[in-house]
Amino acid sequence: MRVAIVTESFPPDLNGVAHSVVRVAEHLVARGHEPLVVAPAPAAAGRAEAGAHPYPVVRVPSLPVPLYRSFRLGLPSRRLTEVLADHAPDVVHLASPFVLGARGLTVARRLRLPTLAVYQTDVAAYARAYHLGWSVATVWRWLREIHNAADRTLAPSTAAAADLTANGIDRVRIWGRGIDPVRFAPAHRCEQTRRELAPGGETLVGYVGRLAAEKRVDLLAETSRLPGVRVVVVGDGPARKELERALPAVRFLGARHGRDLARLYASFDVFTHTGPHETFGQTVQEAQASGVPVVAPAAGGPMDLVVSGVTGLLVPPDDPTALAEAVAGLVADPARRARYGRAARAAVAGRTWAAIGDELIEHYRAVLDAPGVVARLPVAA
Repeated sequence: MRVAIVTESFPPDLNGVAHSVVRVAEHLVARGHEPLVVAPAPAAAGRAEAGAHPYPVVRVPSLPVPLYRSFRLGLPSRRLTEVLADHAPDVVHLASPFVLGARGLTVARRLRLPTLAVYQTDVAAYARAYHLGWSVATVWRWLREIHNAADRTLAPSTAAAADLTANGIDRVRIWGRGIDPVRFAPAHRCEQTRRELAPGGETLVGYVGRLAAEKRVDLLAETSRLPGVRVVVVGDGPARKELERALPAVRFLGARHGRDLARLYASFDVFTHTGPHETFGQTVQEAQASGVPVVAPAAGGPMDLVVSGVTGLLVPPDDPTALAEAVAGLVADPARRARYGRAARAAVAGRTWAAIGDELIEHYRAVLDAPGVVARLPVAA
C-alpha cells in the first residue's frame, strides 16, 4: 500500500504528533508498505537535526508560530499537489490537520484520493493559551470542515472522540498510541541517577514533556514543597525560564532522549502529569511502561490510561492542592507505589507500536472499502 502522510509536525520537533508520525512510517516500512511524509521545513538551526529516514520526506515552506517560535506551520504550496500526484498514494493520512493538512485534504479530494484524518491536538486550548485571536467556535468550525471532508477521523481517546462528536464531527473511531516496552521498562531504574537527583534520599517525583503554557507545569509548585520530595522536570519549551523562576525547588534537566530518558522514567518513584488538555498522554504511557505510578488530571486522554486506585490516581484538573495531596499519599506509602507501578506496567504491555500500527492499517483498509470511496490505485497486499 502506498501511503502519503501529510503532517503538521515532524522531527526535529519534539511532540506527540511528530513522534507518532515517525513510528507509523517506520511500521509501514516494516510491513512492506510505501509511506511518504510531507512536513513543514524546520528552522535553519534545526536542519542538521532533522536526520535521515528509511522513507522519503518532503519538506514544504514554513513559518514560526507567534509566541511559540520553535513550532512551525507548514504553508500550503503547489509543491504539495505535485508530491501527492507523483506518489499516487492509495490513501492520504492527515496527521493533526489544521493548516498544511487542510491543504493536503483539498488536494487529495481533487485527485480523488481516500483520506483519513488523525485528530491529536486540542487546537482550541492552544488558541486560548497563546492568544492567537481565534475563538473556540472558530477553531471548531474549521476542524469540523476539515474532518467532515475526510473519509474517517481517528481520535486518540474516549474523551477526544466525545469532543469531536459533540462538535459535529462524523465518522469518528478511536485509535490510540503505542509504547516500546523494551525501551521503557522498570529494569532501567538506576540508583546512581537517583543519588545524583536526590542526594538526601528524597522521593523522586517526575514530569516529562514540553514546557509550555497549556501543560500547566506551574501546578507542581505545591508538590515541590512537600517534605522529603524532590521534583524533577524533564523537557524544554517556551515556558522554561518562567517556570524555573516560579519553581525554585524543582530540578530542571532539559530535554532528554533515548536511554537517558528511559533511565530517568524508571528512576522516578511517582510520575505527575499536569496538563488538562491532553488528547492522549503519551508520557503517561511511557511512565507506566517504566513501572511508575501516575498522578494525572481526570481530564482528556489520561482518563483512558490511568485507573485511579489501581495504576495511579486521577485528581481534579487545575487543582495544585489535590495534585500535591495525591503525591503525598503515595510518598507515604511505598507498598502502594510498588503495587500501582506493577499494575501500570501490566496495563500497557500489549500496547506495542506494532499492534497499534496494524490497527491503523486496518483503518486504512476500512476507508478504502467504504461505500462511495474510489481508490485511485489498487491496494497492495
